Amino acid sequence: MAADSPPKVIYEHDGVFIHSNSDDDGVDQDLLLSGSLRVVDKDGEITVEYRPLEDSVDPSNILCAGKDSSSVMEWAQCPEEKTHQVLESQQSYETEWDMVNAVSFKKKTFANGDGGVHNGHERSKWAFTFSLSDLRSITVKMQGWSYLLFRLKEASFSLPALHFHHGGSTEFLDTLRRFAMLSEAPDNDSCLWVSTPNKALSQSFENLLDDNNFGLVNKLKKDPYVTTLGGFSKVTNYLFDAFRGSEEQQKRPPEEVADFLGEVIPGLEINQQEEPGFEVVTRIDLGVRPEVQRGAPLSANEWAEHQDAEGRMLNVPHLKQVVFKGGLCHVMRKEAWKFLLGYFPWDSSLEERKALQRTKTDEYFRMKLQWKSVSQEQERRNSRLRDYRSLIEKDVNRTDRTNRFYEGIDNPGLILLHDILMTYCMYDFDLGYVQGMSDLLSPILYVMENEVDAFWCFVSFMDQMHQNFEEQMQGMKSQLIQLSALLRLLDLAFWNYLESQDSGYLYFCFRWLLIRFKRELSFQDVLRLWEVMWTGLPCQNFHLLVCCAILDSEKQKIIEENYGFNEILKHINELSMKLDIEEILHKAEAICLQIKGCKDLPHTVNDILGFNTEEASAARSEVTESGTRGSPPSPRPNHRPEEALSNGHGHLRENSHNGCKVSFVS
Repeated sequence: MAADSPPKVIYEHDGVFIHSNSDDDGVDQDLLLSGSLRVVDKDGEITVEYRPLEDSVDPSNILCAGKDSSSVMEWAQCPEEKTHQVLESQQSYETEWDMVNAVSFKKKTFANGDGGVHNGHERSKWAFTFSLSDLRSITVKMQGWSYLLFRLKEASFSLPALHFHHGGSTEFLDTLRRFAMLSEAPDNDSCLWVSTPNKALSQSFENLLDDNNFGLVNKLKKDPYVTTLGGFSKVTNYLFDAFRGSEEQQKRPPEEVADFLGEVIPGLEINQQEEPGFEVVTRIDLGVRPEVQRGAPLSANEWAEHQDAEGRMLNVPHLKQVVFKGGLCHVMRKEAWKFLLGYFPWDSSLEERKALQRTKTDEYFRMKLQWKSVSQEQERRNSRLRDYRSLIEKDVNRTDRTNRFYEGIDNPGLILLHDILMTYCMYDFDLGYVQGMSDLLSPILYVMENEVDAFWCFVSFMDQMHQNFEEQMQGMKSQLIQLSALLRLLDLAFWNYLESQDSGYLYFCFRWLLIRFKRELSFQDVLRLWEVMWTGLPCQNFHLLVCCAILDSEKQKIIEENYGFNEILKHINELSMKLDIEEILHKAEAICLQIKGCKDLPHTVNDILGFNTEEASAARSEVTESGTRGSPPSPRPNHRPEEALSNGHGHLRENSHNGCKVSFVS
């Protein structure tokens, strides 16, 4: 059997202090103990270790802040176990301890509960080690510096607070975020809840792929994307764990699924009904689904007809409608996408756009120079930048490598992909780089064939998608809840079936929503879908109706074959690269019109799809016609891509769970 690999130190910071009121010697004074804090990877288990200074040096020298001291002194241990002053050393320590009013040295004996020793010395009772998986919460406090309080899940004692007199707490927390989800407690913004996957979820993906009994395993093994993509890889690992178990183990109780998804997406809870259909009273009659027609892609001549002599775009609402109905011919994408994404204003002249490009080019290369000019020595002290670069390099090397634009070694397209993503880290350093963002950039760079234009179009796209990649994943929470509400409205029987199979969360749509179907469609179909969605027609959150359209096409097979928890996931994953984009868009538009035509449409659904303003309704009403390129519709206002669900009235009831509202048809 191979020996265990040596522990890997991921984070280390000296000069972390413990303050403790001490009266062991009959003198009321505050102990100020310096030590080293580390985060260590021990064969895949992440542990946090604190070791006081005396664990590695002579334990006779212990920092102690005397309340009545007026100078800094060193104390040494004599053979009679008594202390005496040997040297006044104000000059040596004044700078290091200038945050403390008065500090002196005092001999103090530290021992653990069993009187054990550590490294030949008596082990300090202040040393501690715990696994990250055992950590329940971290409270962050300030008193001139940061200090952290740790709460373990099953501990009857409290760990001492760690004080970061010289900084380093932010880097420590950032390190933990690489291996756990830290989310603010709803009632206390200074308390961070810690969520980590269990041991089974933490297994490497390669180990899980050893068992080839399932076709999905082989399929996903060929798709490295799902092995690295943040939240979705956790979902996949969890389900693979179910695949590998016995038939009895594969039956996951709803509460177990709920707990797991709560870790992947903090705050997400969808009601688990003890009795199927208990919440459902009646169903809304949506009427007959109308027929719709798709059109041909917008040609270069038609685009030119929508420009005046100075290059300003005319009849923009009508132009958007034509793009929604048929997309764009490929030759026009390079120019039209800049408008659809908001990089170019629709009312700008050609000269104004040239000036804008010059300004944006200067801005881009200033940001690029920021990371290009960072020396290795600087980067060594910037863990976040190192992590961003490492993730980008890994993802770039496996993004769309079968596409000729990115295939081969040292491909210039890959270099541009890398540089744009690194520059985006400078543009939005708080978000930085999150796995999956390379998939959003790849089609844009492919179309633009220009580094600067691709960057600013990507920035605009990320403005829409930002919440999907934020640590709290608020965008994913909102979308999954909204999608569930729409599916319940459209097909209550199907939703009830999914709920009965522990699939009412629609977690299998996670990847669809996270990167807008990038991994479900062929590359060319992704281009068509995205440009259609960027028009903002025929409603807000049209991508949710695209999900509904796909599920509508698959529901019969799922129900007739009596698919369970695992089979549903397997079936949905196997749809990748088998979907017809025109059929999907046709059905999604028809569903939109069917919902919009409902007289008693619940307010919540109105809010999700943006049917709650006269201007929005007027702007989208033109799409209800046959698809001919007639008169332009009225302008529609911009809407946030993800809106929280509002209170339903009359036809939707809502249950509240941890601040998330979930609606049920009533």
